[in-house]
Amino acid sequence: MDGPVTGSPDGPAPHRIVNPPALPDPAGYSHAVVAAPGHAVYVAGQTAHRRDGSIPDDIVEQFDGAAANVVTALVEAGARPQHVVSMSIFTTDLAGYLAASEPIGAAYRRHFGKHFGATALIEVKGLVDGAKIELVCVAVIPETD
Repeated sequence: MDGPVTGSPDGPAPHRIVNPPALPDPAGYSHAVVAAPGHAVYVAGQTAHRRDGSIPDDIVEQFDGAAANVVTALVEAGARPQHVVSMSIFTTDLAGYLAASEPIGAAYRRHFGKHFGATALIEVKGLVDGAKIELVCVAVIPETD
């Protein structure tokens, strides 16, 4: 019932990944994550907006920038990328996102390694200030980390 614990550039994830054989094989996500006991970190929606307020136009660059901003928030809170247990990906362009899935996947792995939390991909009508991508995450810093 459980899949292997996947890793990231900083080592294995401390959480148990669950991918039931009765569900389709996941690609780039996990069906469920059982978080290790610890402290929850709730990361607000992160877009690719830079400190100066600018944002790239390209959807891949936006994903890359949003992921970088998530990691910055996680690190400042004392967490690491492999502590992410869930991620909601909001996009205003689902077709464009899917068409760019390979470079978006590469950007994801640059920031989170091969650790895939429980993930949702949701198309929305609009996001703030020209964003095409917004990432919302929950991480759990394990007590034994």
